[in-house]
Amino acid sequence: MSGLARMATISVHTSPLDQPGIGDAGGMNVYIVEVAKRMAERGIEVDLFTRATSRELPPVAELAPGVLVRHVAAGPLEELDKTELPRQMCAFTSGLLRTEAAHEPGHYDLIHSHYWLSGQAGWAARMRWGVPLVHSMHTLAKVKNASLAIGDSPEPLGRVLGEQRVVDCADRLIANTEDEAHQLTSLYGADPAQVATVLPGADLSTFTPGGPRSPDPVRDARRRLGLPEDKAVLLFVGRIQPLKAPDVLMHATARMIEHDPGLRDRLLVVVVGGPSGSGRSRPEELRQLTTDLGIADIVRFEPPCPQAELADWYRAADITVVPSHSESFGLVAVESQACGTPVVAAAVGGLRTAVRDGESGVLIEGHDPGDYARVLRSLVDAPGRLRQMSRAAVLHAGGFGWHATVDRLLDVYTEAVSERAMAASA
Repeated sequence: MSGLARMATISVHTSPLDQPGIGDAGGMNVYIVEVAKRMAERGIEVDLFTRATSRELPPVAELAPGVLVRHVAAGPLEELDKTELPRQMCAFTSGLLRTEAAHEPGHYDLIHSHYWLSGQAGWAARMRWGVPLVHSMHTLAKVKNASLAIGDSPEPLGRVLGEQRVVDCADRLIANTEDEAHQLTSLYGADPAQVATVLPGADLSTFTPGGPRSPDPVRDARRRLGLPEDKAVLLFVGRIQPLKAPDVLMHATARMIEHDPGLRDRLLVVVVGGPSGSGRSRPEELRQLTTDLGIADIVRFEPPCPQAELADWYRAADITVVPSHSESFGLVAVESQACGTPVVAAAVGGLRTAVRDGESGVLIEGHDPGDYARVLRSLVDAPGRLRQMSRAAVLHAGGFGWHATVDRLLDVYTEAVSERAMAASA
């Protein structure tokens, strides 16, 4: 038994209710929601604290049985850029503490904060409530600044210092991969004994190659999405910002057609996502790039969508491309493989774990569009190899279920609670 009855999860800058792929919502949102629902299924109540961004939002909303989203008033009731949020942290922390103060002491047994801003509020709550703080960074400023995309802005010093404070005070730090665990210890001086590696998961009941009632799931998915059956479909899923590097795919596509003009009639590139981060200031830049490169006629832009529809996009694609400059895990890569679609990705961060290079996909060092063009063209011209990779992709993704993630998290939570109780009784 975990010894937990109720936990507080903190996600300041993006709500668990937001649609992933819009604004700052992404894989972290999926992670928080999926973990919270499964914790509740195990009998642990979860309160998710996030900043209120609209007057239309109720103070409390039920996400699932046993899971409540609590909207904390902190600053303007509108979306704010993450650079503006540090000024609202005092108000957010005050609202968080007031919620707990309305209950009997010991209302929460543990805090799990996500992203460095949430860690600031978690640090204060840990001190006031006397419960352990478990923290997930999801991305690290020092890592992002070491691999910036052209035109992207570096993370500010305030974030670096804030991350350091969370590392120094948290009872446990959750790393998505061994690579991230090493970054926490080598770049931030984290105590290795306080760092636990917990692989994220994918909803393997939603992201599947197709059911028994669909003898040809690719054709069925393409029909539902209005895609031609005779095209080689390259898919990008994610927030449209320099960090995710969708421009690399566009340049690679242009290079492929330049090398073989006949490919223009065979290729279709689909982008599913919305502007985010520094991309918000230039929302039409990627569309303009397709025009400048002369490939606008073979690129289709789609808005972010619910998971069931997203699974269709994965199934409909021949290859999913994930050319990110930095990625703590790479949830898109796992979801795609679970649907039977191989992945071509950058050999960075968690993507080295999410993709089995040479089997379920191909990892590419660097972000040279020429390298991506060569790999993509070789796969498009080798349907037999793609089919083989598709089978391997499903098998590989099968090891990334959310239930395994929650099992491991519960072990970490139990250790943290036990250590805290022992320290208090000493």
